[in-house]
Amino acid sequence: MIELHPDDIRATVVPLFQNAEWTVLPDGLEHRASGYFIDRDVIGMRRGDLWEWPLQLAEKSWCRPLPLREAFVAALNAFAIPRDANLAASFATGFGLKAGPGSVKAADDFVILGDVLRPKRQTSNAVRKRASASEGRVSGRGGRLSAPQRAADVSGQRAAL
Repeated sequence: MIELHPDDIRATVVPLFQNAEWTVLPDGLEHRASGYFIDRDVIGMRRGDLWEWPLQLAEKSWCRPLPLREAFVAALNAFAIPRDANLAASFATGFGLKAGPGSVKAADDFVILGDVLRPKRQTSNAVRKRASASEGRVSGRGGRLSAPQRAADVSGQRAAL
């Protein structure tokens, strides 16, 4: 008897949908380069109102939103899983929104939420210096002195009555 390895069996399965990065198979959704696989039984999972997989895959550096969205919607259609308005909200929450001019964007014009939330590394070697007690501090909005500091600093101020 000849035993087939599961990878050999999967290779003979005809895809239901395929784009440059993802393949929808009868048993789930697979990323072609990494082999990351989402079983069809869990593709509709939620985190509260939001869909699980757009949020989870947004954390992966190799996952691009447009090919994923195209394949994810094809998988939902193939597996007869109903979509709702929270699907778009899930992609927007995970990957960010389409970027406008002046925004830092990924190759496909999305601002990735992780880039928005992660603090930027300090690029310069400059060290922040704390003001010494003799330098004093400027406080208040716009560098203006606060009211008690202005009241105490009357030198050079004259009022004519």
